[in-house]
Amino acid sequence: MSFLILARISKRFDDTPVLHDVSLEVARGEIMCLLGPSGCGKTTLLRIIAGLEQPDDGQVLLAGEDITRTPSHKRDFGLMFQEYVLFPHMTVGDNIAFGLKMRGWPQEKIQARVSELLDLVAMPGYEDRQVFELSGGQQQRVALARSLAPNPRLLMLDEPLGALDRTLRDQLLLELRDILKHLNQTAVYVTHDQVEAFAVADRVALMREGRIEQVGTPEALYLHPISPFAARFLGMSNILSGRIHSLEPPRIQTPLGLLQPAELPPGLRQGDPVELVIRPEGAHIARAPLSGPNQLTLTLTTRSFRGAHTLVQLQADDETRLEFEVPGMSCTAQPGDPVHLLIAPDAIVVFRPADPLSR
Repeated sequence: MSFLILARISKRFDDTPVLHDVSLEVARGEIMCLLGPSGCGKTTLLRIIAGLEQPDDGQVLLAGEDITRTPSHKRDFGLMFQEYVLFPHMTVGDNIAFGLKMRGWPQEKIQARVSELLDLVAMPGYEDRQVFELSGGQQQRVALARSLAPNPRLLMLDEPLGALDRTLRDQLLLELRDILKHLNQTAVYVTHDQVEAFAVADRVALMREGRIEQVGTPEALYLHPISPFAARFLGMSNILSGRIHSLEPPRIQTPLGLLQPAELPPGLRQGDPVELVIRPEGAHIARAPLSGPNQLTLTLTTRSFRGAHTLVQLQADDETRLEFEVPGMSCTAQPGDPVHLLIAPDAIVVFRPADPLSR
């Protein structure tokens, strides 16, 4: 049964629509990520869940209770932002204990809860440290501990790691997910970074222009994006147009040649126009040109070694550009050399003819 239900939420600011009939359900103990570009409405939706904004239409329900008009301070939710918002004149322990004191917890119980949370965020013994003595990562751990201290019914996180460098962010992402799952904490997490969303979320709601474009597990979104927009936002730039060449086997005629995906969307007919994406890991380097579907020969423009993979950028005769991540040092070609590729059928995702909104 869903724990949090957003039912047909709409919101305007003056004459500008921000959210359009948004519906979403979150299970108890689930980490749901709202992912999308700046201005897509994800933070406004979070603020409506928190009670910091009121929707023009729609309902917010929690455990079957309509809380749409419930003031934010009565929702018993936790909030964590990109800015740490720690009290600089208080110790680490006092920062974590602040919300508990406001709720009238007894001192003995507060001390136990502070110690428990500092252990959980890998900062045991930091109760008496001053906030200004901490690194950015430590401050964010304290902010998380403070948000979790009162056992919130729902934890909301708005770009919580955006101020940290990539290495520290990657480390804290894994820790953050482990902590939330250990506590079975229901959470709504907002970010514009798909790597961050995939690392922390059980499911992702990809937003666009005030609507939800697609909802699913990180694996489902990556393997089966439903539109060119979803594919592009998830880091896939190899998008081509073509026409259905045959249904059995499924083949598509493109400007680069014949491509054979693992499957086609239902209802398509021979000759129908389509768009398709080739995921970046879907190409393998061949030693010599091959014939048949999924065999491409392109000109290498850039090669960038990244350790576990090499990023290769290639160009066709019609100036179409593709980009792939090939294993290790499997590409030894130099810029200007021809590169022979074999495309995996299951790395090709086919879309129905795109309407303007899906582009």
